[in-house]
Amino acid sequence: MGLLVFSLNLTLDGCVDHREGIADDETHAFFTRLMDDAGAMLWGRVTYEMMESSWPAVARGDEQAPPALREWAVKLEAKPKYVVSSTRNDFPWANSHHIAGDLREGVQRLKDTTPAGVLLGSGKLATELDRLDLIDEYKLLIHPRIAGHGPTLYEGGLPGTRRLELVSAEPLRSGVVAVHYRRAH
Repeated sequence: MGLLVFSLNLTLDGCVDHREGIADDETHAFFTRLMDDAGAMLWGRVTYEMMESSWPAVARGDEQAPPALREWAVKLEAKPKYVVSSTRNDFPWANSHHIAGDLREGVQRLKDTTPAGVLLGSGKLATELDRLDLIDEYKLLIHPRIAGHGPTLYEGGLPGTRRLELVSAEPLRSGVVAVHYRRAH
């Protein structure tokens, strides 16, 4: 069974708006390593649609991008992508799959059949999966910003406090801190 690893950019005040983070070579390399190590990606519909709106065109060469971003887009194109959605059933982007039905069963089955692990990159979906005790590890980039607006991580709340153990914390040149936590048992 593979681990379900939640990874996202967030500001000091918990904002997960992707436009608020620092996008540089180090943050890009962080997410590239995570994607390379994972056996599959897992997103909610909104994140999937945001990714689908630009990365396939970069992978095909239809949009100009630096070589590192094009390489990332090509890797993402090949990576299995799983989407949780109750409002959309058609996911035409290469290697995309729909998780329908019971959320706990669908995600647990994905973990069970993906020994290299699953990388979760959607904030709202993370809240639901944390409520179901399905997230094993958290690899977050904390950006030196106070956004002062939402959306924020876990704004839907959890039924109780989630205790975590620090595995590592690494400051990047930009002031971003890469943190790795696992669930405390």
